[in-house]
Amino acid sequence: MDKKTGGLIATIGTTLVCGLPGLCLCLFGGTFAFAGTIPGADIDVGGSSDPKAAMATGIAMLCFSLILIAIPAVVGFFTLRNKPEDGVIDAVPVAPYSDDEPLPPAS
Repeated sequence: MDKKTGGLIATIGTTLVCGLPGLCLCLFGGTFAFAGTIPGADIDVGGSSDPKAAMATGIAMLCFSLILIAIPAVVGFFTLRNKPEDGVIDAVPVAPYSDDEPLPPAS
């Protein structure tokens, strides 16, 4: 198994384990946050009927879902990118410095 195949498997795995639950959590967090803004809504979040509790829960779920959604993107970036080969330097060779050369005139 080469490196690209392993990176692809890791990306698909993290997408299923983190990305898909992150999207579902984003949906529910948005629903909770929206329900907290509706006046007179019948809200029950963890036994509390306070709209602020629904809003806080929804915002926390949205923040956590963004982290879960970002994980597959980061894993895919670091495992599937093209890194330069070891030992290969793309630099222009510079002549060694010599003390014997005169300094250029200052203007």
